Amino acid sequence: MASSTEPRHEEEKEEEATETTAAEDEDTGAQVAPIVKLQQVAISTGEENEDVLLDLKAKLYRFDREGNLWKERGVGTVKLLKHKESSKVRLVMRQSKTLKICANHLVLPSISMQEHAGNDKSCVWHATDFADGELKEELFCIRFPSVENCKTFKEKVEEVAQSQENTTESEEATSTANLLDNLSVGESIDQEEKPKEAPADEKKEEIQKQENPVDEK
Repeated sequence: MASSTEPRHEEEKEEEATETTAAEDEDTGAQVAPIVKLQQVAISTGEENEDVLLDLKAKLYRFDREGNLWKERGVGTVKLLKHKESSKVRLVMRQSKTLKICANHLVLPSISMQEHAGNDKSCVWHATDFADGELKEELFCIRFPSVENCKTFKEKVEEVAQSQENTTESEEATSTANLLDNLSVGESIDQEEKPKEAPADEKKEEIQKQENPVDEK
């Protein structure tokens, strides 16, 4: 009896599987419209008017003076961005996953990059940073995967700092030259508007005539 019932069970299972497959393959022709229409939104990074001078992967730390220790700011890409109009260069670093800004400051002529504690893959520097929405004096340390990247970063920052110093000196020289030109023009105008004084002899004769008038007959 057992042998006669087993094939029937198998046949019933095959029929049920066939019916299920047919039901799944059946197309009802119904179309479901999306409930919410999503629109493409342009995301501004604030870097549209800047040219990328450097783009490297690194890990950034900041020194916590209260705790007297280094704290990690994030792992991501550090960039040097040059503004197309003002030619000013800033250092910006964003975290890889969240794109949160963990460093954002100008590269000034006074910036000084130094090797960190004999580690040739790391650099330290001071900066007035604006990553948290307010200007704060920070001591940063950045670590790269290779010595070459660290060297490239350090040399590029020093190059930019030097160029910014030359730009500042040029702007000051131009401003001074314009100021001198304005002073020269002002002096020449004053000289033109100043009335000419009569010679001393003519003044003396006029005074004598006024003191000793002579009646004409």
